[in-house]
Amino acid sequence: MFDVAMLVNNQPTPAHNNRVFDCKNPITGEVVTRAAAATIADARAAADAAAEAFPVWSEMSPNERRAVLLKAADCLAAKADQAAQTVMQEMGATPMWGGFNIHLASSMLREAAAMTTQLTGEIVPSDVPGMTAMAVRQPVGVVLGIAPWNAPIILGVRSIAMPLACGNTVVFKASEICPATHQLIVEALVEAGAPAGVVNMVTNAPEDAPDIVKALIEHPAIRRVNFTGSTRVGRIIARLCAEQLKPALLELGGKAPMVVLDDANVDAAVNAAAFGAYMNQGQICMSTERLIVTPGIADEFVDKLAAKVQTIRAAAPESQSEILGAVVNQAALERLNRLIADAEKKGGQILAGGQSDSVLMDATLIDGVTRSMQVYKEESFGPLLSIIRAQDEEDAIRIANDSDYGLSSAVFSQDYNRAMAVAKRIDSGICHINSPTVQDEAQMPFGGVKDSGYGRFGSKAAIAEFTELRWVTNQAGDRHYPF
Repeated sequence: MFDVAMLVNNQPTPAHNNRVFDCKNPITGEVVTRAAAATIADARAAADAAAEAFPVWSEMSPNERRAVLLKAADCLAAKADQAAQTVMQEMGATPMWGGFNIHLASSMLREAAAMTTQLTGEIVPSDVPGMTAMAVRQPVGVVLGIAPWNAPIILGVRSIAMPLACGNTVVFKASEICPATHQLIVEALVEAGAPAGVVNMVTNAPEDAPDIVKALIEHPAIRRVNFTGSTRVGRIIARLCAEQLKPALLELGGKAPMVVLDDANVDAAVNAAAFGAYMNQGQICMSTERLIVTPGIADEFVDKLAAKVQTIRAAAPESQSEILGAVVNQAALERLNRLIADAEKKGGQILAGGQSDSVLMDATLIDGVTRSMQVYKEESFGPLLSIIRAQDEEDAIRIANDSDYGLSSAVFSQDYNRAMAVAKRIDSGICHINSPTVQDEAQMPFGGVKDSGYGRFGSKAAIAEFTELRWVTNQAGDRHYPF
């Protein structure tokens, strides 16, 4: 069993009165992690520590901060075996997913390290004689990063790496589902030499999350909040931040469409659809959830995709015998079964998989999905892919935009100009041509529109999120005043 303490001032710190909570393996039901259950006072103490450390960290030279982040990337990369174990035990995910998380998260730390010298400003021409006017970017103070469980190391690192590169200190609120996995991130930063208080981690029991988050957002030292998670919770975060006049960066839910036009490379589209829909059991904000196909290619494409999906099965991740592991918990399974049952009742055809009595759910493919079905609109966040048959290209674009969400999307066509024209008309923060909806690189501007949130993570795009742009002037010589 993993024992997880909070981290405050680089010290493992128990919660007040040694309060703890347990995390269970979704497959076996066994307790796998026991973590500190923070009180509001504990959360405030973490923010106080970050505030105290800010003057030192923000005044360190860019290359000093870079050195810490680069070393942290190496320290995190060395934890690949630990990550494989923690994601299996806490989430029921495959060891491959743990390894991929480590790989990309290490890359994110290295990219953030490269950004420490990119907090550039500019000279702005002034009409005042002898005045030099500058636009200068400076760190804001303490940043609160709130990360989810589904891509725990990737999204945990993303929530704090660029704030640190910009000279801020951080409070990292770990997920209640995977605190041992999230602990690996802060361990790597401490091992890399991050000064005391620069990185602090708070863990809390699920029932305490609303009060802990509210207390942190209200803390005077917290100047920015970044949250990755559901749209429902994102609205709460946005409201709390608005009440405090604190900017929030929100990356929320998704219902990613993949449009397959009639001139697409069928085999390439099939492979991309399967990967985009079922990687990590479909528990990715970018997962392909709506497969929109046009006439002329639809039957061939669907037949080939169904044959492939029928081979994608789930098994206990320790066996490494199948591609899929578990969905995260019983509540997720019940939601998926409800969506499948509703689609079947209203005429959907199950081409692979189907309802499951276990969190080990096989890849499921439903053809003939219509707007009357719950799965048409509702984010499934599981191994469930819907096929929607469009009348033509124009109808495919309409269907792609018929969603409250707008994170990732994809278009498949062998005519680049045609694909680009369609991509421009899809309402999403991200669109890939002839490539799956699921992909991420540390240096890319990542974020959505509509109910998928606002703001952008990723290298230079994130600098504006985690710095203040200040107007600074210097007057040379005498200045004339009218009185």
